[in-house]
Amino acid sequence: MPEQQTLDRARRDAREGKAPSTQAGEFVREEMEHIREGKHGARSTKQAIAIGLSKARRAGVKLPAPKASRAGASTRKQAKRDIRRGRSASSSRPSAKRSRATLRALKKESRSAASHRALSTQAKRAARKRSPGARSEQAKRAARTRRANRTSRGGSR
Repeated sequence: MPEQQTLDRARRDAREGKAPSTQAGEFVREEMEHIREGKHGARSTKQAIAIGLSKARRAGVKLPAPKASRAGASTRKQAKRDIRRGRSASSSRPSAKRSRATLRALKKESRSAASHRALSTQAKRAARKRSPGARSEQAKRAARTRRANRTSRGGSR
């Protein structure tokens, strides 16, 4: 279950009209914090991100399942299950036995999946898959966001 603060942040992003991926980013951020705090680990950065996205879908963020070309069948199936769970007001409690088993397995994993170096490597690997045009477009968008944030915070840079 995501923390209340994370849910509030995601809802605020939704109210501000931000993209579902931005809203989901709050859940991924929470997951990275949990790993850094030592609550549990993850086998890889990709797994940590996947857990965060799953939590986001279950919390009702309108994040679509990955395209068939990008993910395996089981990943898509699980994402669709998460979406369905996020849409329905789930009355059934999660299985305590399964939750315990998952947490026990994750506690055995390493904490390095959330390190700055691992996140940087993952981001670069994901960027390499994109076309040069798409990368350039994303860089311009990031620059626009930085500029907007600088002026809104009253910074005189």
